[in-house]
Amino acid sequence: MSHLTPEVGPGDHVLGPADAPVTLVEYGDYECPYCGQEYPILKEVLRRLGGQVRLVFRNFPITESHPHAAHAAAFAEAVAAIGRFWEAHDLLYEHQATLDDASLAGFARVIGLPRADLDDALNGRHDAKIRQDFIGGIRSGVNGTPTLFINGLRYDGPRDLASLLDVVQQVALRAA
Repeated sequence: MSHLTPEVGPGDHVLGPADAPVTLVEYGDYECPYCGQEYPILKEVLRRLGGQVRLVFRNFPITESHPHAAHAAAFAEAVAAIGRFWEAHDLLYEHQATLDDASLAGFARVIGLPRADLDDALNGRHDAKIRQDFIGGIRSGVNGTPTLFINGLRYDGPRDLASLLDVVQQVALRAA
């Protein structure tokens, strides 16, 4: 079983209470269709379990298969810099079929990201953060997306809603 390396830290994108008994980390790629399928499931897990779980997202763009994944991750990091990461995260997963640079420019206007910040992002301003996430994924045993970790341990079980709700609730009970 793989362990999350590095642990969740201040540089991570976190949604949910800091004191939640369960931390669910996703290594994801915005252009990955499997991540797109998992996106509404993870949102529903958060909605149903509220304060019992927090979600952490780390970039793992697989650029060999997904030509727009790196720029999508750069866009999300640029939006994170203005404090609105999760809006970008949701927008990207809800529009996976349109992640080209022109679409990212449109998303930037919707979110209020200045064009100069988008251009800087697409020219590599946030590449170090994305690379750091990716290398952390490799060190943690990530070899595809989405890969999930629950309280620091890789989760390779079923990822349907009922299964994830069940495993997260079990982990929350053990942590209490």
